[in-house]
Amino acid sequence: MAKTLISVQLPPDIDPTKARLAYGERALPKLNEELNSNDLYTQQKALAALAEVLHDPEYISKAVKHSIVISLKKLLASKDAVVRMKSTECNLIISGHSIGRQKLIEVQAIKPLADLFDDEYQEVRLNSHKTIEMISSSPPGPDAIVECGLISVLISKLSDNTDEIKLLILDTLHRCMRIKHQEALQCNAMAVFTLLLASENAEIRAKAAMDIKELSFPTPGKDKACEEGTVEILARLLSDESIQVKSQSCAALMVITITTRGKQLALEARLLPRLLKLLNEPCVELRLNTLKVITCLAEAPKARAELSKSLTEIAKLKQDADSQAIRKAAQIAERTITWKP
Repeated sequence: MAKTLISVQLPPDIDPTKARLAYGERALPKLNEELNSNDLYTQQKALAALAEVLHDPEYISKAVKHSIVISLKKLLASKDAVVRMKSTECNLIISGHSIGRQKLIEVQAIKPLADLFDDEYQEVRLNSHKTIEMISSSPPGPDAIVECGLISVLISKLSDNTDEIKLLILDTLHRCMRIKHQEALQCNAMAVFTLLLASENAEIRAKAAMDIKELSFPTPGKDKACEEGTVEILARLLSDESIQVKSQSCAALMVITITTRGKQLALEARLLPRLLKLLNEPCVELRLNTLKVITCLAEAPKARAELSKSLTEIAKLKQDADSQAIRKAAQIAERTITWKP
């Protein structure tokens, strides 16, 4: 005779680690209530469900409207690692949208996120850095990060983190230094960036050179680059295997060699022969940056004398088929080299 057996297992379509969503407009308000629950398991399930639904852009504006961002900010200080991990994950997803970044700044979530830079769990630290980097990607993000005093904190984190986090920090600093370069100089950022030029990771070398360029726009930055031996290292990187490293190194040298001291150090580092080799590179950006560095150096009599021997090679780029900018830069370089007092 047939018998009815009731399984003790949950149905296959039910995940016990996630909170069940309420229907329709009630979904996010119910999740927000559960986020503020005193029961740890309820919080964890609510965060797991929230992290999933936030991948739908439609829910981002609803999350902002129903104060989800405020609740997530509170949970960043939780003693439970899972809660911190899922909270930072949700913040990261929210920061991928303009309205989300604006709300994170409005509720002052930047400082609590930065407090997790020293968290014992790698995923929490990584999510925090990714979120801060996303916030810095558009105004008024960089201003808000600078106001929280994070430039010095970010620079200090460049010495003891994974390559992935270092890349995020370098991108964040690149945008923040446009707002307040003085603080970065006071925190010895030029020396830190110069050390990173020796990294085994080509992407880190390229971004370090990019940040050196940004920090060198003010005159004190150029002077600091000369003091730290940055010019000599950038000169060596012109022979790097990575096109991006060579291009960013050229861009940094282009800024530093505006000063007389920068030109002297570049010439002492035998920069001109390396630059002339780069004129035939296929990368348009690299050729353009090379011509600009050559033009800067050509203002020095010694450099003009040396470059006059390679004038034909430079003049060829006046007919460059790839870029009008290169053709114009080649004309300026030729005029500078042939100028006589």
